[in-house]
Parts: sequence; structure tokens; C-alpha cells
Amino acid sequence: VQLQASGGGLVQVGGSLRLSCAASGNIFETAVMGWYRQAPGNQRELVARMTRGGTTTYADSVKGRFTISRDNAKNTVYLQMSILKPEDAAVYYCNVRTVPSENVFAGSWGQGTLVTVSS
Repeated sequence: VQLQASGGGLVQVGGSLRLSCAASGNIFETAVMGWYRQAPGNQRELVARMTRGGTTTYADSVKGRFTISRDNAKNTVYLQMSILKPEDAAVYYCNVRTVPSENVFAGSWGQGTLVTVSS
């Protein structure tokens, strides 16, 4: 499966951004679509994920501020980020996998899109 992510950029504290990631290829690998992020010096971490059936999981740090959604017909996952904080700055990676897993490195990955939050 191939993933094409877009939507990163520079935003001020308190602002919003929307990330998109379109998957192509073997759609059976897109049962779970999600977003991870990695800031310099930090480990890659789950931001949010969503199953094809609509079950969502969020990191505690983004609950109430970020919303994940997906369009199964388009094999596309979105991440609406609001009330952005400096600690949200990172490279965001789209991820797809066949089952939910706590293994951060499982599945297939997009190329990463940089989110910068300025104060």
C-alpha cells in the first residue's frame, strides 16, 4: 500500500491545521488508519487512529483538540488539529495497518509531513 500525506505547515499557537492521507494499493491493509508523530529527540507516538468501522483511539494529549476521520470510499484519513500547542510540533506520519496494535512501528507509513507551531 502507498500513502500520500499532505497538509502540514506553519501555524500559530491556538491555530488549526488539517492533515490528509490517501492510501492506494491493497486496501485490506487499511483496516486501521491513523497518525503518529515524532518530535526531535522524542520517540514516535500515536496521535490518533480509526478503524474502518469507526472506532477511534486518541492520545491523551490531543483529546478534545484533534479529530480523526476517514472516508472509506476514498481510502483517505484526515486529522483535524485545533488549538495547537508548541508541543504539537513534530513530523506527522500517516500509518495503516490490518489490526489495531500497540506496536508503534507496525504497518505501512507515509512520508511524513512537518507541523510547526509558532508562539
